[in-house]
Amino acid sequence: MNRKTHRYAAAAGISLAAMVALAACGGSSSGGGTPSGGSSSGSSNVPDISATSFTPDFAAMAQLKDLAASGKGKIGVLLPDTVTSARYVEFDAPLLTKAFQAAGLTSSDFSVQNAHGDNATQVSQAQADITNGASVLIVDPLTSGVGAQIEKYGKQHGVAVIDYDRLTLGGQRSYYISFDNVKVGELIGQGFADCATAWGVKSPQIIEMKGDPTDNNATLFAQGYEKVIKAHPDWKVVATPAGTWDPPTALNEFTQAFTAHPEANGAIIPNDANNAPIISYLKNHGVKAKTFPTTGQDASSVGLQNVLAGYQCGTVYKPIYLEAQAAAAVALYVRAGKTPPSDLVNGQTADTQANTQVPSVLLTPVWVTTDNMNDTVIKDGAVKASDICTQPLKSACKAAGISG
Repeated sequence: MNRKTHRYAAAAGISLAAMVALAACGGSSSGGGTPSGGSSSGSSNVPDISATSFTPDFAAMAQLKDLAASGKGKIGVLLPDTVTSARYVEFDAPLLTKAFQAAGLTSSDFSVQNAHGDNATQVSQAQADITNGASVLIVDPLTSGVGAQIEKYGKQHGVAVIDYDRLTLGGQRSYYISFDNVKVGELIGQGFADCATAWGVKSPQIIEMKGDPTDNNATLFAQGYEKVIKAHPDWKVVATPAGTWDPPTALNEFTQAFTAHPEANGAIIPNDANNAPIISYLKNHGVKAKTFPTTGQDASSVGLQNVLAGYQCGTVYKPIYLEAQAAAAVALYVRAGKTPPSDLVNGQTADTQANTQVPSVLLTPVWVTTDNMNDTVIKDGAVKASDICTQPLKSACKAAGISG
């Protein structure tokens, strides 16, 4: 997560307008995708959904109605917090709800809860879901430790667990649903490279920021942009703060690094929320637009505005309507005792603690700049033009082909 990132509502019925905030599972891959006693998908009446089937109108979910009707038990969704990203309340919760309903489930068949950043709460929510008849849990864990605890408890009670957005290291899940998080990092790194060239920043002296080191997504993001850093020997990383998903802490880490290294002329930052206070700091210290490249993720309103203003090179867009539908679809297969098709579970992700490869749905992220903002997040309805094209940005929006 980022969680966010890693910090999107669908066009049919729910506005994707805040969908960006704008996003990157554990356990043994041998655990399979079926609850105890489940069968595989050999039957011809099992729908064949792929990872590319999902659209903003949620039409693909209707193909799973028979599968949903044949499933047993409830589905419990456990989201982590409301602080590290606005996405969980604004997008994930309503979009997961929409996905289940589009497949024919009613409110008595599933629940979506948020732990509000409390480890004990997330564990107790999982236990309560299982007590109340859940046969499948979809979990975005606060930490891998909490996720592993929930997955162990689920396995003890014959309940399948699906990791959502963030992999639980050392866990016992059946599947992992997320975006390709190394690719997210590569987009951030290449976006910085393209921006530094366009803005005329010679021999970048970079402050390399990271997300929370306990978040496997943060590790994968960094793997991605460090590939790009290594491919540019003329770049120099002058500081690598410890990492966090807390924006005030990120600002403190940046200011300490920038004070110690005033020669820094750019920063790779893994999400929009962490970057926002840093950009405010730079502005307050006289840094002009298009002189100090920074990056982001989540295609949040503030991130998009900073891109338009020339203080952020771009942002990674991860359409949450894709992730929500993919998670709901896999959960419905598992709940019905069927193995999800290989076109849906299209990859594997390494659980480096359990030394296993986790069957995964890996979705494709998009790098958004002023060049494609109108044709991606605006077109999808992920944000409204009117939300980002405030008076100071009217001319920038017009130049980007956005009418707000």
